[in-house]
Parts: sequence; structure tokens; C-alpha cells
Amino acid sequence: MPDRFDAFVLFAEMRTGSNHLEESLNTLSDVRSFGEAFNPVFMGAHNRTELFGIDLSARETDPLPLLRAITGEGGLTGFRFFHDHDPRVVAPVLDDPRIAKVVLTRNPLDSYVSLAIARQTGQWRLTNPKMSKAGKAVFDAAAFDRLVARQRAFRDRIQRHLQLTGQTAFWIGYDDIGDLEVLNGLAAFLGSTDRLSEVPGKLKRQNPGDIEDKVENPEEMRAHLMRLDPFLLTRSVQTEPAQSPNPGSLMAANDSALLAIPVPGGPTDAVRDWLTALDGRAPVEGLTQKQLRPWMRRHKGFVSFAVLRHPLTRAHDAFCAMQTGRGPQANTLRRILTNQHGLDLKGDPMAAFLGFLGFLRANLGGQSSLPAEPEWTSQSALLAGMAQAVLPQRLIRESEAQEELDTLAVRAGKRPVLFVLPLMPPSMVTDATEEACMEAYRRDFLNFGFKRLSNS
Repeated sequence: MPDRFDAFVLFAEMRTGSNHLEESLNTLSDVRSFGEAFNPVFMGAHNRTELFGIDLSARETDPLPLLRAITGEGGLTGFRFFHDHDPRVVAPVLDDPRIAKVVLTRNPLDSYVSLAIARQTGQWRLTNPKMSKAGKAVFDAAAFDRLVARQRAFRDRIQRHLQLTGQTAFWIGYDDIGDLEVLNGLAAFLGSTDRLSEVPGKLKRQNPGDIEDKVENPEEMRAHLMRLDPFLLTRSVQTEPAQSPNPGSLMAANDSALLAIPVPGGPTDAVRDWLTALDGRAPVEGLTQKQLRPWMRRHKGFVSFAVLRHPLTRAHDAFCAMQTGRGPQANTLRRILTNQHGLDLKGDPMAAFLGFLGFLRANLGGQSSLPAEPEWTSQSALLAGMAQAVLPQRLIRESEAQEELDTLAVRAGKRPVLFVLPLMPPSMVTDATEEACMEAYRRDFLNFGFKRLSNS
């Protein structure tokens, strides 16, 4: 047993109790965990930029030397890993049977609310209850669904890989991280020769109490949760294979037999406005799989469609969202681009945009520590995933959207309405930006026949 593993990884998520569990493991005399070693913005702990003589820039170039340093340190060493940490590390870790896998889970609603409160109060760890900061979260249904889907997909990937390679993991829930017997069972699983005599008590639980008392809009939260399948929210190692993608992002026309498939980073607002103007009422959104099938049966001959953005326009939107703080992981992304890619985001906008396009190429090619976000993932990949739930019958380039949507309106027995799209600043359309965009999105240019904007 002591020879079973050389190292370990603690798969967890933010606000699942991973700090507390890591503290318990580090209390064992022959175990040492190095924190979030592959967090895109720091190394191990907040504000730390170097580990084993490897700095952020070196890790950004290649994270595997750091992995080898941790696993080769001697003794039983490990680190914590979340779904949004460097994706290049996942396969080597999962493939290595000498790296023990520990999976920490928590009710996703509790994690989401705890995370929202921590971001509001700025308090991420609590060692003295007298210093606790009170706060309430605002429940955002779309943000909650996205977070749950990403975390579930990551856990499913871990589970499936372990099954295919004949490995097993130690699964531990948030409610068990204070159970001395369970913790010593984990020590035995890892092969530690030491045992805990008590549960370390330095870290204290934050935000105790009922979940509804911790949010500003509990009624809205309850209404949204009632539409969800609770078995997907509490799936464990024994559950069935992953289900079809959640169709909640779809827009079903209120009257017409039209089903819009919004693409993240695409003209979602414009499509919603067009459907609203077409029927005189807003489209139905937030459909569950159970609700989508009856809609399809009621609307025989329906047409499903997606409006695709030109890759350069879409990349520029992602760039602007990052600059203004509206985009996914905007603060994290700005820090990475500034500190690890040497971009001056407050300087020349053209140079900054070109640098961002270079980052997108590396990111989509698996050469970045930051996972690809849906808002800038290739539209080819996004539609391939959505096709598991609904096949798009019409793929419409935004440059031809008005003509194509007029045809769909007439087919639905309606009068055509105006489709309004925001325009990209012409100054950002240059030979350099178009070449850089084609390098990042070759698949989309090939699959959807996009032309250069300068030739459109």
C-alpha cells in the first residue's frame, strides 16, 4: 500500500472545501500538497508566481515540467485542480496510474451561492469567526446553469477516463471533510503511513444557514430550480452516462414554427429581437429536454436555424467584452494577456487586438493554460455539441441573415421584419487582423465558407 502512488491530484471546484481538505492532508507527516499549481493566474497560492524555480511564463509555455517537479519531489506530493485550470495537464494526470485521484464534490447550488458571496465580500478564507463578512448573492439562472454544465462535463470526463483505464478514485463529499474516520480512510487510500488524531480546525465554515437566506431573489431561484432535473445536479460515480446537452439556450418562437439555436458569442440579442418582432411576443427560452420534445411535436415542419457571426467580428466582440469586464473570466484573461503574453491592453487598440487574436490561436490549439470559453470557441465545435440535442436545419451567415430570415418569416406565414446587427469598427478590419483571425479559426472559415470582411 505505501508504494501504491507517487503523487496525487485533488479534483475539486471553487467553494467545495478544497482548502480545508488540503490543510488536513498537509497535516500528515508524509504528505504535501502544493495548492492550485496550475491555476492560470498564480502558482499554488494567491500572488505566488513561482514554484520549483518555474515561473508563470515558463509554465504557460509548457506546464509539464512543473507536473514532473511535483510528482518527482519525493514523498507523497500533490496539488488541487479545478475544471478551469490548465487543460494541458488533464490527460497526463489521468493517464498516469501512479498519480492518485481524489474527487471532492459539493451540492452545486451551495457552491454557487458561496462563490457569489465570496466575490461580493472579498472573503475567501475564514480562520476567525469574528472576522466573518456578511453578504447575499443574486441568483443568476443562466450563470448557474453554465457553471453546473461545465463542472458536470469535467467530472464525467474524469469518471469515464478512469473507467476506460481501469483506475479508481477516492470520492469524498463536502459534508465528509470534517469526518476524522473518512479523512484517515483517504490517508490509507493514498498510501500514507501517518494518521490524523483530530480534524485540523484552522479554517472555519463561511456563510452557515439556509440557502434561501443567502440570496436576494429566492423566489426566482426556486422557480428556476423546479425546472431542473435534480439527478443531474447530484450525479455521483454510480450514475448513468452523460445526457444530451441542456437545451435551455434555445429560443422557440412564441407562435411561428421556428426554433433558434443561439451560438455563444453570436448575435443572440438580435435573434431574440427578430423573433419577438415576428410574433409580437418574446420567444420561449429556458426549455428543458422534457419541454422541447412536445414543442417539436406541436410544430410539425418546424425549422431550426443558427445565425453565425463572421469569426473576426465574433473575436472582436470577445476582445471588447474582455476589455470592459463583461466577458467570461475577463479579469483573469487580462492578467494573463498582460503578465504572460506581454500585451499592453491600455495602449494601441490595434496592437492589443492582434495580440488577443494570437492568444485565441494558442488557446484553441490547446497551447494555453486557460480553458477555451464558449464565447470564443469555434462555432463548428459549438454546433457539433448542440447537434446532440437539436440539429440545425439552416446555418445562416450574418452577412446574409436579412435575406434568409425574410424567407423563414414568409414560410411561417408572417411578414418579414428587420434584423438589426451591431457593426464592427472598420478600423479593426485590416490585412493583419484578418490573417490572424484565419489562423485562429481555419475550421470555421472552411466549414462555413466565410470570406474576408474586406472582400464582403
